[in-house]
Amino acid sequence: MAMVKTLAKHGNSLALVLDRGVLDLLDIDAATPLQITTDGKTLIVAPVRDEKRSRRFQAALAKANQRYGQALKRLGE
Repeated sequence: MAMVKTLAKHGNSLALVLDRGVLDLLDIDAATPLQITTDGKTLIVAPVRDEKRSRRFQAALAKANQRYGQALKRLGE
């Protein structure tokens, strides 16, 4: 999803206003911490996710890969 946005004046700073649809899609609200990174050309804004949730997801993914990995590989060929 790509969109063009402009920055809005917010006191002595500038703010990026995100549409409700994007916030809902990413499950972001006013309390969600955001990580901002750049490579010098691109600005990346991403929600900081719960580490415990991430570990549970990775464990479930590894288990599914172990159980169904060979079948999925054959399907992909």
